[in-house]
Order: sequence, then C-alpha cells, then structure tokens
Amino acid sequence: MNTRLFVASLVLNVFLIGAVAGGAGWLVGRSSVGYSLESAGGQLPANDRKAFRQALREVRRESRQVILDGQQARREAANLLQQPTLDTNALAAALERARNADATIRTRLEQRIVEFAASSSPQDRKLLADALLRHVGRQRTPPTKNTP
Repeated sequence: MNTRLFVASLVLNVFLIGAVAGGAGWLVGRSSVGYSLESAGGQLPANDRKAFRQALREVRRESRQVILDGQQARREAANLLQQPTLDTNALAAALERARNADATIRTRLEQRIVEFAASSSPQDRKLLADALLRHVGRQRTPPTKNTP
C-alpha cells in the first residue's frame, strides 16, 4: 500500500473515531439528570414540565435583545484580543457588557423560576430543591489553606 494513502487513511480513521466518541460523550452528558434549577424542570410531571419550559422560553423571548447584546460584546472582546496592540480599557468594557447581559438574563430566569415555584405543589418544589442540591454537591470544594 502506498505510504501516503496509508497515512491519510490512518488520520481519517482517527478523526472519525474521535468524532464518534465525542458525539457519544456529548449525548450521554445531555441525557444525564439535570443539576440546575433550570434543568430540573425535566424532572417535573408532564403538565408542570410543559408550563415550566414555556415560562423559561418566554423569558428568553422577552430578553432577546439582551442576549444579542451579550453575544455582540463577546464578539467585540474576541476581536480586541486578536489585535496586535491590546486596548485593555475597551476589552474590560466589552467583557463588562457581556457579564451584565449574562447577569440580567440569569436574574430574569431565576425570578421566573421563583414565580413558578410559588404556584407549584410541594412535590414539584422538592424536585427543584433536589436538583439544586445535586448541583451544589457536584461543585468542587475550595482547597483548604495550610497555615503554619
């Protein structure tokens, strides 16, 4: 077999195996039980799950411009990072705009979750609480400082 053809075949096979493994890992990760309040909605009974997801979709729809502003700020930050001379003030401002947009969206989503929880049954609230506790349990604990 021609050496070039063999190398090309080997590279292609490694690439394909990596793509299949990566795709499988992504699918497995997405199918696991959610670990945030937002993803906890998947554990709710069908009618409540539908209402929960609809409420969150409404927040995203109402916040469309804020989402777009945050994306634009991140694109600006990326563009600034690629410039030969870094404008740190402009970069800091772009990152601050992105952070503020993210905080605004998160605040709106959490407020809608609070409203949903206020009208939910104790069983539904327990599902949401369990998901929140799983999220806390998944996070790494900060390393302890060794002081003399």
